[in-house]
Amino acid sequence: MSRSGYSDDCNGWELIRWRGAVASAMRGKRGQAFLREILSVLDSMPAKELVEETLEAEGQFCTIGAVMHSRGLPISNGQMRDADPEEIALALGSTHALVAEIIYHNDDYYWPQETPAGRWKRMRSWILSQIKEPS
Repeated sequence: MSRSGYSDDCNGWELIRWRGAVASAMRGKRGQAFLREILSVLDSMPAKELVEETLEAEGQFCTIGAVMHSRGLPISNGQMRDADPEEIALALGSTHALVAEIIYHNDDYYWPQETPAGRWKRMRSWILSQIKEPS
């Protein structure tokens, strides 16, 4: 199982319900605000690079870790570094489904030998594609 908590054990109605929770979280007002915040954080990063499999490693961050860092939330003290998506979502005021989906895209949805800079570009593009124009 990956850091996102996703596994191959989820199928049938369980998978359908989960995908519905992800879609609902992403299109909701709070989810859209969170996606816009992520985009802003990514754009403001001095080094346009993202790590995988951890919130923070030697001063570099994954997508969610970058948001936590920008908010001043503790991640390097060991308490949050290995936290599961539910704990991270609670700390961020987001939903478990949205945080798990972002972690999945950061860590598991990539091309082989992806560089940290390539991950940053891919994640920024994906986040941007999920943001809906205000109506």
